[in-house]
This record gives sequence, C-alpha cells and structure tokens, in this order.
Amino acid sequence: MATTDLKLDKPGSLPKPGPAGRVVRLLFGTLCLWYVSELLATAGSLIASNGHILPLVWNGILPGLLLISYVINIGFSRSWGKMPGVVSAAVLAVAALASHLSLGTVEMNLFARVAWIWELYLFAHLSLSFILAAVIGTPGCEMRALHDLYTRITGNPTKEHYCPIGPLHPIDQWEARRSG
Repeated sequence: MATTDLKLDKPGSLPKPGPAGRVVRLLFGTLCLWYVSELLATAGSLIASNGHILPLVWNGILPGLLLISYVINIGFSRSWGKMPGVVSAAVLAVAALASHLSLGTVEMNLFARVAWIWELYLFAHLSLSFILAAVIGTPGCEMRALHDLYTRITGNPTKEHYCPIGPLHPIDQWEARRSG
C-alpha cells in the first residue's frame, strides 16, 4: 500500500520521463483540467432541480480524499502523513452536519459549496502539476513540477519524489530501462 509519507530523494536520482510518461502525465492533467472546467460550469447552481447536489460534486469527494494528502505533502514538501486527508474529511463532515442540522438534509448549498471549493483547489492543483510535469519533463512525481521549474529557473536544486500511487513511476522505470 502506498504511503503518504514524504520521502524526498536527492536531485538527479530519478529518471526523467520519456515520451510515454509525458503523454500519461498530459492525459491525467487534461482529465483533471476537464473536471475543473466542469466544476466551474456548475458554479452558479450546485443543487439540481430535484433538490440534490449535482453528481459531479459528489463524484469528486472520494477520489479527492484519497489524493489530498499526496498533493499537500509532496507538493508543499510537508511531512504531515494522512493529516491533510483527515482535516479535509473533518471539514467536509462539519459542513455536512451543519447542513443537516439547519434543514434536515446534507444536500444543501453549504455542504455543496464547501465540497466544490475544496475539489476546485485540489483538481486545479493536480491539473497544473500534471501538465507542467509533462511539458518540462519533471522526474518522479508530478507534484514536484513547480519545484522542478524553480530549479530550472534559478539553478538551485530541489529534491525529487517518486510517484507513490498510480502508473507514473513504473512507466518511468520501464522507459529508463529501455533507453539504457
């Protein structure tokens, strides 16, 4: 099982992604960007005519809770373990409870807005990171793309992190073996 612990490696220790790794990063970035655009399109009304929160908002909660600790820990060089996920779940739970206590249902604007804002940040951060990592060829995890860009601009090396979940690390390793 993947760990959310921050394990930074020295600069240059991970292989740069090859064409396949860059294409997969670009695809993931495009998918996240699509989700962000769909979220923005719903900004005016998060509650459907049937009185329920739009499925789009509900569908992002579980994946978001699974990803948020990686985004925060790796993206901001923090070693907070599962705390970002726990705090996110707690904030969503408080919003759900407040919604339920005020009108007897979770499915109202308060909870929908909190979930929407949280998802908008998370998936915008992911889309930017994936696309930037694809364009500049960031080694390892896409969440280090802004750090890699900083290194390229300033010449100050930053540490790398392999991708703890998903297919990117195996793809990068495979491409590195193939290119010798």
